[in-house]
Amino acid sequence: MQDGEGSGGEIPRPEVPDNVYGWRKRERERLIAARLQQPADARAQAGRLITERLRAAVGDVHGKRISLYWPFRGEPDLRPWMEEIWLGGGMALLPIVVQKGQPLVFRSWRHGERLDRGIWNIPIPADGTAADPDVVIAPLVGFDPEQYRLGYGGGFFDRTLAALQDKPLVIGVGYGSQAIETIHPQPHDIPMDRIITADIS
Repeated sequence: MQDGEGSGGEIPRPEVPDNVYGWRKRERERLIAARLQQPADARAQAGRLITERLRAAVGDVHGKRISLYWPFRGEPDLRPWMEEIWLGGGMALLPIVVQKGQPLVFRSWRHGERLDRGIWNIPIPADGTAADPDVVIAPLVGFDPEQYRLGYGGGFFDRTLAALQDKPLVIGVGYGSQAIETIHPQPHDIPMDRIITADIS
């Protein structure tokens, strides 16, 4: 028998914590701490492998608007790919937090252009062109087999994806060690279309 068929009951599932948000906060802290304990050169190697896999997944970037991110707290560094996107006839974007509780906005950026400091002191484009992305690359704190993403808790990506008029291709990226059994998805959570990872060795 598979999937509990004929067992007379539902498939056992992980127990949902009484306070999902408290559980997520603790899980988030645990996963970020584990990520930061990994050697920087090993994270860099994993980032290069993730970039290779993203190239294959996204394909020809010509005419595509692709949102990436500025790496934060040990996230995979995809910035070298941004210049490749421009050289391939695409547009690389960075997300900007306008204010708490509001969707992100996206502005173009390429190496050498001016940056300002945004929330959490993460660099953001000072002047770039505003555009909605065709592809969104979202960094993961954690992820589960249903392709739900555990982020930093602000809800910015979910809020943004729900607000965009044309749904982009959404790809979560991270390290294999960030896989968890479930994030205990809630009604507002939006799964990724794909998740691309690399193991840190």
